[in-house]
Amino acid sequence: MSSANADGAGEKGMRPKFGRVLLKLSGEAFAGQQGYGLDAEAVGKIALEVAGVHREGTGIAVVVGGGNILRGQAAASGKGMERATADYAGMLATVINALALQDALEKLDVPTRVQTAIAITQVAEPFIRRRAIRHIEKGRVVILAAGTGNPYFTTDTAASLRALEIGADVVLMAKNGTDAVYDKDPKKFPDAVPYAQVGFEEAINKKLRVMDLTAFAVCMENDLPIIVFDINEPGNIKRAVLGYPIGTLVGRTK
Repeated sequence: MSSANADGAGEKGMRPKFGRVLLKLSGEAFAGQQGYGLDAEAVGKIALEVAGVHREGTGIAVVVGGGNILRGQAAASGKGMERATADYAGMLATVINALALQDALEKLDVPTRVQTAIAITQVAEPFIRRRAIRHIEKGRVVILAAGTGNPYFTTDTAASLRALEIGADVVLMAKNGTDAVYDKDPKKFPDAVPYAQVGFEEAINKKLRVMDLTAFAVCMENDLPIIVFDINEPGNIKRAVLGYPIGTLVGRTK
């Protein structure tokens, strides 16, 4: 669903539509074709995308998932780990991804800071709202790991909360293999129709899967728009920041 004339480099003289964004990356995007763990090539591609947005002058913070290593809820299902323990383990998985992304970005000469919601001071700063904002103001990419720091909450919820805390204009939901919000599951129904734009209320009424329900409620209550798109399409992050009509825009309808 990307624009045909948007090659990821943008058009000369075109200014970003958003001054500050919160990018939510699924952990699965870090696994690449291998489907599990960290794939250096996949991480490198993500870093190139983020670097492109950074060079446009847009302030960017990134919330990373950890599903390529461990997903808390899945680990706790059946006779697995106790849920809170599994969620904390999942938070540590997001820290691994955050460090990998930091390394890839700094190889591209992009100044980066990792902040975590749980204290791991040897490898990252603790999340402090004012410090995160200051990093962004100084032109650094801030990578936010460990979710909210609380079990039973997803990294989607962390993305919506952090977006509000840092004053982001939009949440960019970069999906792994999903290019938009559909009226029904496109993997099960070949006739599923994508939305170019949908309102918060309509998304709830039709039970559209945009993000975790708690996270979605936070965005809706604070009129924080969400753009859902496929991370695997090169240049999509920059297209979203420049205002190209990609994926699905979820927001308040007038």
